[in-house]
Amino acid sequence: MLEQLKKEVYEANMLLPKHHLITFTWGNVSGIDRESGLFVIKPSGVEYDELRPEDMVVVDLKGNKVEGEYNPSSDTATHMVLYNRFPGISGVVHTHSPWATSWAQAGRAVPCYGTTHADYIYGEIPCVRNLTKEEIEEAYELNTGVLIADDFDANHRDPIATPAVLCKNHGVFTWGTSAYDAVHNAVVAEECAKMAAWCEMINPDVKPAPQELQDKHYYRKHGANAYYGQTKK
Repeated sequence: MLEQLKKEVYEANMLLPKHHLITFTWGNVSGIDRESGLFVIKPSGVEYDELRPEDMVVVDLKGNKVEGEYNPSSDTATHMVLYNRFPGISGVVHTHSPWATSWAQAGRAVPCYGTTHADYIYGEIPCVRNLTKEEIEEAYELNTGVLIADDFDANHRDPIATPAVLCKNHGVFTWGTSAYDAVHNAVVAEECAKMAAWCEMINPDVKPAPQELQDKHYYRKHGANAYYGQTKK
């Protein structure tokens, strides 16, 4: 079942250690088949050097395991909520990558200080609040997804334009048009978090890049009038 998607999700998971986004098993990637309403996710706690494509677990949009030898990632419920609430996405990544997680542990959004950030993520990388004691005890992973989605709704954030979020004292989630695209956005988020931290070390009084510059760089790559890259003939 979904053998091609399993292969794609496996390959996307293997990019996490390649890009130094994880240590040990501190991360996971999933990808969804929107036609069937099923998604594929890394199994929980399995070492990356032991993973195989056939180890990927198939889950439905209610969080039920449909196929797989192993239990799905412990973060499966978060992925499930994001797929349900953000219908335009087809891949989700969670990591504890050091720079992005440092901002999350500090409880701070990552400001957009330059065009590298603006090329890929519109505005800051937001940081959502802690879950309450009750939310943690009730359904920690599910409520993490609900918190992210509710924050995006409340602040009128477009999840396609802002494909990354920090969870306070926890880590980073990113998403995209595929499992690979979600990993790409995780790499971007980590690099932007690193550059922002260095930027504040160099100049503690730094301000975000001018909005007109942010807009120029974002919209030349995204939207109806984008012109970055090659045009197909």
